[in-house]
Amino acid sequence: MERGNNPKEEQLEQFKVNNYGKKMTTNQGLKVSDDENSLKAGVRGPTLLEDFHLREKITHFDHERIPERVVHARGFAAHGEFELLRSMKEFTRAKFLQDVGSKTPIFIRFSTVVGSKGSADTVRDVRGFAIKFYTEEGNFDLVGNNIPIFFIQDAIKFPDFVHAVKPEPHNEIPQASSAHDTLWDFVANNQETAHMMMWLMSDRAIPRSFRMMQGFGVHTFRFVNEDGKAKFIKFHIKPLLGVHSLVWDEAQKIAGKIRISIDVTFGKT
Repeated sequence: MERGNNPKEEQLEQFKVNNYGKKMTTNQGLKVSDDENSLKAGVRGPTLLEDFHLREKITHFDHERIPERVVHARGFAAHGEFELLRSMKEFTRAKFLQDVGSKTPIFIRFSTVVGSKGSADTVRDVRGFAIKFYTEEGNFDLVGNNIPIFFIQDAIKFPDFVHAVKPEPHNEIPQASSAHDTLWDFVANNQETAHMMMWLMSDRAIPRSFRMMQGFGVHTFRFVNEDGKAKFIKFHIKPLLGVHSLVWDEAQKIAGKIRISIDVTFGKT
């Protein structure tokens, strides 16, 4: 059967690209066979900045800005202060972590990940946060999520994951969600992402309040003390109010869910 002139099919065709039989290349046309693994120092060593494929891919991704943030477009922020209750002198030389009782001004931004800037606040999504500590020695930035693991294990996959999870370009659907084939194709081929999806389907994905969710720094930091001894550390943020979540019906109603009931009367003719 021949395909007819269906306007919807013709519209979808313009978003399809057939790369069958073509070589994968860098932006400069250099052929590459792998863009999913960064160059590392050893099997489990740190990522090396001399990996120009990684730098090119991330740079290209960072310049995809069209009028809003690529991820974390929807968010709220607050000013506050960080008070040190226990000296970290044995671990680090950072001045703002030395003296008990010292206070550091901070600015923190909470956000969802996938949705555009007009999306709902109660969608099922990871909550990200960014804390800027205004220390005497300069600004210290801490980036984290409310879930203790991350979508990927190698930074070079980040553009691929974001492209997979974002809405379809021709209709912006699904919005602030991930219920589409491109995302699940990525999940099926990346075990670490499948692990994250298990967390995403839990109550953690619809927190009741920013004050009622935990925080986990995405990055591992290397602290060095006065004696030059180093330790790897991770930041965990625990809410004094405990961890509480919305139930799904609450989340939908807060987001503007409307229930419409229609009464239909069948008469005899």
